[in-house]
Amino acid sequence: MKKKIAVIMGGYSAEAEVSLKSGSVVIQHLNKEKYDTFPIHIYKEKWVFINNQNQEFPINKNDFSVEVEGKKITFDVVFNAIHGSPGEDGYLQAYFNLIGLPLTGCSMYASALTFNKRDMLSVLKPYGILSAPSVYLNKGERFSTFEIVKKVGLPCFVKANKSGSSFGVYKVYEEEKLAEAIEKAFDVDDEILIESFLEGTEVSVGVITYKGEVKVLPMTEIVSHNDFFDYEAKYLGQSDEITPARISAEMTEKINHLAEKIYRILKMKGFSRSEFIIVGETPYLLEMNTTPGLSEASLLPQQAKVAGISLSDLFENAIEEAINEV
Repeated sequence: MKKKIAVIMGGYSAEAEVSLKSGSVVIQHLNKEKYDTFPIHIYKEKWVFINNQNQEFPINKNDFSVEVEGKKITFDVVFNAIHGSPGEDGYLQAYFNLIGLPLTGCSMYASALTFNKRDMLSVLKPYGILSAPSVYLNKGERFSTFEIVKKVGLPCFVKANKSGSSFGVYKVYEEEKLAEAIEKAFDVDDEILIESFLEGTEVSVGVITYKGEVKVLPMTEIVSHNDFFDYEAKYLGQSDEITPARISAEMTEKINHLAEKIYRILKMKGFSRSEFIIVGETPYLLEMNTTPGLSEASLLPQQAKVAGISLSDLFENAIEEAINEV
């Protein structure tokens, strides 16, 4: 009997459109002889199953079931394709854990921790994981642009702390522009971090659990056509993404070791994608994504392809891993 897979997509953040693309790719590539797939769109105002005729059927949040033409449908596994809240920050992980429904990916705590950039970097610091010098601010907190620049220098990055796809990220060259960037970032999140600009080579490395083993995927070098790897560079083709990265074997080994170490320290499961900047011979961690983009053009699928893993195998493995966790 085929397993029923709910593919959740959408979400509450500005990344909803990206998530819809990821979810559609998952449905397209899952083996239709083994799985019946159900696209579930999750938004603040509604949770709905959308059938092939584009009809909407509301989800019963008590047990995450749906009634279609008088028949109740329940699911064997939920495939998480939501970037940002509530799919990448722990909320849905906690919900599905409470109702006892397997969900692909990491735990509630690992998800919440990695989504909070400053908390994750703080947790990893005692393990020798390097990151850019930074200043943390909460909304409403008083700050001195002079003191911030004194610590992080110029140019610097102002980042919404709990956001993805480079929403709420600004590169600042002059102290006079810093306060404005801070206020813009606070429009996205009530916590921000301001980091030193590190000039070097940016790379992204996927680490996944594949067939029961932690596997580091081939690394991608990112060459943005813009001032940094912003939304347009990520999703509108304004960057070169080179897999495998054009770095030495020694540096590749060093970053692979770091990425796997971080994955294990944080007790990760499922997909992850960590971003590093290499300055000289030293890699600095920028962030980790636990629900990375899953379209054919996204970084993790590119890396899996180079590793000889098809999208069908990648997605099926995530489902089987979730089932085996129960």
